[in-house]
Amino acid sequence: MSLPRQLRTHQRRLAGVVAAIAAGATEARDILAAVTPGGGKSLLPVIAAARLMEANLVERVCWVVPRDSLRLQAEEAFADPAWRNALRHAISVRSADNAPDLYRGLQGYVTTYQGIAAAPALHLAALRQHRTLLVVDEMHHLPALAETDPVAAAEAAGEEEDQAGAWSRALLPLLECSAVRLLLSGTLERADGRGILWLPYRQGPRLRTREVDLDAPGWAVVGYSRAQALAERAVLPVTFGALDGEATWRDPEGTSVGPHRLAGYHPDETTRPALFTALRTGFAEALLREAFLAARALRARRRHERGLPPGASARGLGKLLVVAPDQMTARQYLALLRRWVPTGQAEESVGLATSDSGDAHQTLAAFRLRPEPSMLVTVAMAYEGLDAPEVAVVAALTHIRSRPWLEQMVARATRVDPHAGAYEAQRALVYHPDDPLFGRFRIRMETEQGTLAKRPRPRLTQHTLPLWLREQLPPGREGITPLESNALALRFDTLAPGPELALKRPELEEAQGEMLEAPSVAERRLRARVGEMVAAQAVEDEAMLQGPRAGVAGPGLYHRYNAILKRVLGGKARAQMSLLELEAAIGWLERNRLAGHQHLLANDPRYAWSARKRGEWRPPQGRAAQRMPSAPRRKHGA
Repeated sequence: MSLPRQLRTHQRRLAGVVAAIAAGATEARDILAAVTPGGGKSLLPVIAAARLMEANLVERVCWVVPRDSLRLQAEEAFADPAWRNALRHAISVRSADNAPDLYRGLQGYVTTYQGIAAAPALHLAALRQHRTLLVVDEMHHLPALAETDPVAAAEAAGEEEDQAGAWSRALLPLLECSAVRLLLSGTLERADGRGILWLPYRQGPRLRTREVDLDAPGWAVVGYSRAQALAERAVLPVTFGALDGEATWRDPEGTSVGPHRLAGYHPDETTRPALFTALRTGFAEALLREAFLAARALRARRRHERGLPPGASARGLGKLLVVAPDQMTARQYLALLRRWVPTGQAEESVGLATSDSGDAHQTLAAFRLRPEPSMLVTVAMAYEGLDAPEVAVVAALTHIRSRPWLEQMVARATRVDPHAGAYEAQRALVYHPDDPLFGRFRIRMETEQGTLAKRPRPRLTQHTLPLWLREQLPPGREGITPLESNALALRFDTLAPGPELALKRPELEEAQGEMLEAPSVAERRLRARVGEMVAAQAVEDEAMLQGPRAGVAGPGLYHRYNAILKRVLGGKARAQMSLLELEAAIGWLERNRLAGHQHLLANDPRYAWSARKRGEWRPPQGRAAQRMPSAPRRKHGA
């Protein structure tokens, strides 16, 4: 398969990796694509699927995205006529819900984390039917699980599983059963400091930290840093407009506090209350006004250069994205923007996309694909994965200061707009409060690779909550009452390119002696093999359960069977087993059916409801059990 010259560095590297897999030159079956936000990940699944299907290594592709609004973009990547011609592929994928027959005669389907969590058995059965390329988009959303990560097993003691953990639990059997895995992410860190599902880790450079092992055996890593993307003109330079201000608020005891400056060399006890107040009072209006005027001036200049009349709409004039702290405040920002726009244009020019607005997905689609709306107010829906190259100005009116979140938000403005003229004439402009927490994020972007995992001290503040919950929190979540704020000085600064993504650390390059297989690598391989064998039995037995749609709803047999295996083998999770114990688990699974040991869960209330739902059934006995197909033996990347 000849490749077009316009492929970017990471796209060419991925093409080389899948060519090596197709030729049998590597045993790697896990591909990690760490691509800077805005660098272009959507073509990577198309390249991988085209080459692997051509070599008959995979028969289907399943692409999993974090939110429903991204499914259409995934479909568009495979349907793009230019790339269908350049890559000479005829693969079509569909956006699937959880109805039976996910493929509908096509070569693949696109679903969401939520969709798989709602019907894990349905998707597991689909992947077991065909050799599948599993693409997991924005992998950093999925925290590591105790079943496969020893550190996560130690950290999980006594903690309740959150929504992201439920997504990981639903995705794990699919990862174990897929023929090849392509894992995509714009960041290799999670905001909560936990490890990421399935990724290999090694000791980090600092105490009590781990970092993604980019040189792990059995893995192929494709890196594309912001420095590389800038050198290839794949993303735009970023100029930050930092606005300082003062804020006054009333504490929970009713005492007036302030005024306090937003800016400072280091965060202190007033930093977050001042930021919370500023985003909901006069400072926010001043920052929003600066961003609005910058976007209006940009659009006027580009109209003049094209000879368009004032007020005319066209592609490539530039758009404004406003990221608000919560839904109520978002509607206040919306009202401000519509007040500044001529009356006849307000409804068309300014849109709102929040999780409580019924037409949010239509508004996002219009913002992406049409000249209007030219301004969009959102909270969390558009911060990640929104492919809208016309966004040129961002008003970062958000309190969130985690690096992964802010990187994704900034990247909404760094995409090159093909309708906006020469690359040199384009630049991303991000307005934000000039607080020390944002300054710390800037420093990290410019100096650190962003591959660490370190659990922070638990805090019950809004910035650690899941995005779907942050959107719905009313003002006053911080326990204070905002009174007033005002803007002071505005300064501009251009973001430095940042570090390259190093595949090796110098201190780890010394030879470790002659080994056929490192113990940690063998452990990962055997854990994956155990998971695949459990999934195989679950899929086989699911078909024998009562009811025509037994596998469509509920948690599926996979996790029930995992719990049975854990009890059979003495109560240890896979992540805590030694090599000998893992080999013993494989040997036991080769000789026994987990369905015959369901009595071990009789007194466990977590599984009682599913037992009642499925009804009593007897596992196959004698020759019938022997005739059941066993899990196919495949080598997995570590």
